[in-house]
Amino acid sequence: MYTADQALARLLAGNERFMRGKARFPTVRKGALATLAKGQKPYATIIGCSDSRVPPELLFDAGFGELFIIRVAGNVISAEVMGTLQYAAVHLRTPLFVVLGHEGCGAVQAALATMFHGERQRNRIAKLLRSIIPGLKGIRAGRNTPARLDAAVEANVRWSMHQLLETPEVKARGNESGMKLVGAVYELTTGRVRVLA
Repeated sequence: MYTADQALARLLAGNERFMRGKARFPTVRKGALATLAKGQKPYATIIGCSDSRVPPELLFDAGFGELFIIRVAGNVISAEVMGTLQYAAVHLRTPLFVVLGHEGCGAVQAALATMFHGERQRNRIAKLLRSIIPGLKGIRAGRNTPARLDAAVEANVRWSMHQLLETPEVKARGNESGMKLVGAVYELTTGRVRVLA
């Protein structure tokens, strides 16, 4: 079993292999699938965006059974996502939880358009955007620039983290459980996963 810091180091080493073109995924060792069929013991849980350009298993060069992945547009936190995260904490005991946003996130871009330009979306998309908008309160109105979208993506990751840190379960456990929550942003143009300070 890994500590949270060891799990993070393993993720970042995998991302380094991915960026250098030295990824080992998706090789499967002989007998590995039979072993995995008996149960899973992932070393990290990733809550990320559904964007097709951001598959965590590839970005972190992780094999079968190594990561527990939750993907939803804009990496929003909902009751279903919270239940899945709680399952990962209680039953899978993953030590590391990562909120993974990415450059050019369409959901965050749509939330900005709704906030600043009054753009309207279909009902269910609008509901999704309402989950993102509170985290963008610090973003100022102005021109649609890549820098503003980058700031909004980072703010959205921090908003998701804030929501998780405010849950009664996380508050009750504090740091006693050895679990760690980290925010990160995937850079589409470089392949790098940047951990937020």
